[in-house]
Amino acid sequence: MILASRERHRHWPRRLTLALCLLAAPAFAQAAPLPDPGAPLPYVIGLHEAYLTPQYWAARLDNADVSILDRGQIEGQNVRMQAQDSHIQDIAALPAQLDAATVRASITALSSWPSRTLYNDKGQAIAPAVRSMIEANLGLDAIPTQVAPQYGLVVKRAALRTFPTRERVFSSIGDTDIDRFQESALFPGDKVAVVHRSADGRWLFVHSERYSAWIEAEAIASGDKATVLGYGAKGPYRIVTGSTAQTAYTPEEPRVSRLQLDMGVRLPVLADWPAAEPVNGQQAHASWVVQLPVREADGRLKLVPALLPRSQDTAADYLPLTPRLLLQQAFKFLGERYGWGHDYDTRDCSGFVSEIYRSFGVLLPRNTSAQAVSPALDRLPFTGKDGKAVRDRAVTDLQVGDLVYIPGHVMMAIGHVDGRTWVIHDTAGGSWFGADGTRVQAHLNGVSVTPLEPMMASDTVRYIDRITNIQRLRAKTPE
Repeated sequence: MILASRERHRHWPRRLTLALCLLAAPAFAQAAPLPDPGAPLPYVIGLHEAYLTPQYWAARLDNADVSILDRGQIEGQNVRMQAQDSHIQDIAALPAQLDAATVRASITALSSWPSRTLYNDKGQAIAPAVRSMIEANLGLDAIPTQVAPQYGLVVKRAALRTFPTRERVFSSIGDTDIDRFQESALFPGDKVAVVHRSADGRWLFVHSERYSAWIEAEAIASGDKATVLGYGAKGPYRIVTGSTAQTAYTPEEPRVSRLQLDMGVRLPVLADWPAAEPVNGQQAHASWVVQLPVREADGRLKLVPALLPRSQDTAADYLPLTPRLLLQQAFKFLGERYGWGHDYDTRDCSGFVSEIYRSFGVLLPRNTSAQAVSPALDRLPFTGKDGKAVRDRAVTDLQVGDLVYIPGHVMMAIGHVDGRTWVIHDTAGGSWFGADGTRVQAHLNGVSVTPLEPMMASDTVRYIDRITNIQRLRAKTPE
């Protein structure tokens, strides 16, 4: 069953609504007024001041606090995701030995040099010598006949890269925002299986739950499989519910000082820490004492206490999945800079929606291409045969939290106002027709609120015409 997030009386004729109110309510009762949209804002078409707040959209719903999925249903949803979606990897199930061909195939599936010309940040084409050096650092010839996966924990937010290099590369001269070697990022406490090391020893090829890529070795602390996979398996916890949180500053243990923790990160709490015993030089009454992984000089894993101030936006458990809280979590990112592949210590469109849902304990694949077709979600696919009427009707029926996919992009529905459907999304661009009939080429480059209907992919093609899939979470009976 899908619990709809409908606006108050949105589909009812006015006369029927009035008649029902007169029959069912006391004479003095009045319908709650719809919220004031506030002053119109310049630039983004149709935008008003109040549209930039989650409270406005929640106030338009008649079921803002109704559970979409309860905790048991979310756990069932995650089990389906792990079982049905090939983009989700169970690193605990890796065999004790992997043959060289398997390891090589997993690396080359990612680390394949593109055919198009790539440029550096100075606008110069990547020189053949630079390419040769980067490709040689893959160290493919050094893969042994049998590889025993090693396990580790991520100790700080770190980039996942296409190749074992920090070299930033771009598709066009002057566009230095989208680094084509940037894949994603991992966060403190994430678990990985290491299957290869680069020729220079500075990079590791890892499998994580949602991605396989290169990560700098200094970001990984290696431990035995049981310790790594058991980290954080038991509560109590603190879940990061802000866009980000930070640990307390500490000169005594700089490895856990002002550590960035992104939305949805779950950390174990050391609940039995003695109240009078300082943590890294500071008494803990105003903080949570959490356990974090650090990397020793020899690369080995050590688990240490750290302070997570109570002023930081965290919770004792994953949030209840309701329309109101989905809106609340999404708007915590409003205005954040777009970061392709989690670059700039921020996130991109698919990272944005997956981290919103992660704060509710919901597992999603990493990339839009995988999210859009995941068989574990309630998917509404579209083909070229679906015309304007079909597409427009589907957009009209969007509910809060629905994920709308066009090639290379995802948007989250937040509501309907005056015949328009509104979305929040982390976007690099966007366009629409201005009052003079010319198309505005916007450089939004961050988490933005826009209407969906006016958004144009070209002078003649709407975003709606390019929708490939709509994904929705719903309760399912296990098969």
